[in-house]
Amino acid sequence: MSTDPRAANESSGPILRVAVAAPLLGTFDYWPPLAPCGTDAVPPRAGWVPGVRVLVPFGRSRRVGVLLELATTTEQDPTSLKHIERVLDPQPLLAAVDLVLIRWAADYYCQPLGEALFTALPVRLRRPRALDLEQERGVAATAAGRVLDLAELRRAPKQRALLTVIRAAGSGIGRAELTRQLGSCQPALRHLRARGLIEDCSIVPGVPAAATGVRAAPADAGPDLNPHQVEVVNQVTQAFGQFRSFLLEGVTGSGKTEVYIRLIQAAAARGEQTLLIVPEIGLTPQLRQQLAARLPFAPAVLHSGISDGERERTWHQVAAGRSEILLGTRSAIFTPLPRLGLILVDEEHDTSLKQQDGFRYSARDVAVRRAQLVGCPVVLGSATPALETLHNAQLGRYGWLRLPVRAGAAAPPRIALLDIRNQPLQAGLSGVLRESMRGEIASGNQVLLFLNRRGYAPVLTCHACGWVGECLHCDARLTLHLARRRLWCHHCGWFQPLPRACPSCGDADLRMLGQGTERLDDELRALFPATAIARLDRDTTRRQGELARLLEAVRRGEVQILLGTQMLAKGHDFPRVTLVGILDLDQSLYASDFRAPERTAQLIVQVTGRAGRAERPGRVVLQTRHPEHPLLQSLLRDGYAGFAAAALAERQEAELPPFSHLALLRAEAPMPEVPMAFLMSARTHAEVLREPDVHLWGPIPAPMERRAARYRAQLLVQSPRRGPLRRLLAGWTRALHALPRPRGLRWSLDIDPQDMS
Repeated sequence: MSTDPRAANESSGPILRVAVAAPLLGTFDYWPPLAPCGTDAVPPRAGWVPGVRVLVPFGRSRRVGVLLELATTTEQDPTSLKHIERVLDPQPLLAAVDLVLIRWAADYYCQPLGEALFTALPVRLRRPRALDLEQERGVAATAAGRVLDLAELRRAPKQRALLTVIRAAGSGIGRAELTRQLGSCQPALRHLRARGLIEDCSIVPGVPAAATGVRAAPADAGPDLNPHQVEVVNQVTQAFGQFRSFLLEGVTGSGKTEVYIRLIQAAAARGEQTLLIVPEIGLTPQLRQQLAARLPFAPAVLHSGISDGERERTWHQVAAGRSEILLGTRSAIFTPLPRLGLILVDEEHDTSLKQQDGFRYSARDVAVRRAQLVGCPVVLGSATPALETLHNAQLGRYGWLRLPVRAGAAAPPRIALLDIRNQPLQAGLSGVLRESMRGEIASGNQVLLFLNRRGYAPVLTCHACGWVGECLHCDARLTLHLARRRLWCHHCGWFQPLPRACPSCGDADLRMLGQGTERLDDELRALFPATAIARLDRDTTRRQGELARLLEAVRRGEVQILLGTQMLAKGHDFPRVTLVGILDLDQSLYASDFRAPERTAQLIVQVTGRAGRAERPGRVVLQTRHPEHPLLQSLLRDGYAGFAAAALAERQEAELPPFSHLALLRAEAPMPEVPMAFLMSARTHAEVLREPDVHLWGPIPAPMERRAARYRAQLLVQSPRRGPLRRLLAGWTRALHALPRPRGLRWSLDIDPQDMS
């Protein structure tokens, strides 16, 4: 490495600065390729545009990189620079604003830029292959064509029919398909093109309707908005064209989705795209159906549950600006949208919006930064906002919009705490809850039972000697999955066959302790033999499409009892559910994580919100052995708002987020002393860099010290102000990458950690 910048050799062209898909800080300088950039049709300089992928020699291998900038000087010896082998793309995959966003995210979350950039690309685009999507000629509506009143074409019926079909296609439609539907239409196409209502485009064959925006049915007009919804829509639409952050706090069933739809329609009328982020794949089928029924274009959908090829095709369609709305999970936050005018984040409190491995980022917080860079409004919606988001609203950083009542004729459910101490239980249900269930089922209603524990039983033990099934690789007990005859670790995935006798003493008297959803399912079928029951958890929804099938059966009324884990708590609309039973949340009331009370309160409110969402009144029975617990009493007396106010006061007293800022350094290795030694060395470097109001806590073993046969430890950094913490992290990150790394050691730095385990 040279200390003085060296000028580029004019005969060799500019210096190309590249980020490589590798866990390394910084960028790498190369000379332009010696040969044309991939194809004879693209002259060399045409490929030197930031945002294209390049194939570069890297050490003894070849890596895919992304071109970031053209430079005239380098800090390296120019004679040591290698040449890029070839440019993989005929045009940039990432626009300038996309590169700015990803560079910001990599800097804020202290992650290697190359890893951040390639997180933003579909899996197939991370491989060293040239872009080879086959395309056919087609046409798409321009911004003017999308908003034109079709009545203006009443005297040109062929043009009107053409524009109707082209607009319905959203991302564009092939000429062959137009001819198939409408016959010969070249003159009408010429007239529409001359008026600036359509434009030529390229169509990727085989792209599914969800990606292209094609819809078969006319849009539904939807319900009338209530005054609160009207006010929210007006506040956000007035902010179009400028950056504003909004918290949309709406009670469960208040019609947040309807507000989203009206805002998407308003953005589309301006010729702008909308990005809608949801926390879970399970929410996308229902939301996609709602959007498709209400909008003149179907949403493009991106999440990890669809194939790599489909994700890549959809990504290209959206990045080309040929989809009006993108519905996706957290990774969709980085997808290029050239006409982005609105960002919506649903269930903004959900921890699934935070990536917990690799490039650790919060999709919610990146959404706010992206809106700021683009200059558009961002709406964070939730019935139970995160305490950090509430704090920002209280300080005036976010506009605070409220939907305080349920939409239509729906009323809030009645909630009752049921003390089950000294009460006989069947299938984990008290007598009161069982009788309530029978009454609702007899009335033609549905019942939802919530148990946040999958499997048959959380513990298998020997009655003779006390042996307990434990994971060989984690500090955790094995969960019995009786249908598959396995003892399973829910932390590392290791499993073993169900033993016929105790592995310790040989006695055959093995007992199952506790209850999971699989056991509840079995016992409910014995209690309610003539009742249709459906179980929704990760075990029953593994097959693609199974979750959507089960949810549709519930909505058609084919299921009377619905039971499951927290995937039932998020955003689903079950209008026939009139009774919700919450069976066992007591363990979470006394968890050690300082965020546990907040998450428990959110879960209770979200599950409670599934009851009584239509004309039928709803009620909730929460079974507990601790009815006097302050969290439960606060929720019952003051609702989530009262709980949040008390929780924020406690956080301020304890100097915890949002009244301080955290970074968590984790390390793990096969031997317990290795991560502790690494973290002690890391602390030594941090002590040199830290300012007086930055505090270091640890290192200490992780709450679950051994997981997947690796010992884990952590070091917490805390500061009441973000500035000093950022200054420490800037130098500390470089020091961490320079530290000697013993064989088998892995470490990660988590900014604004959500999981302290």
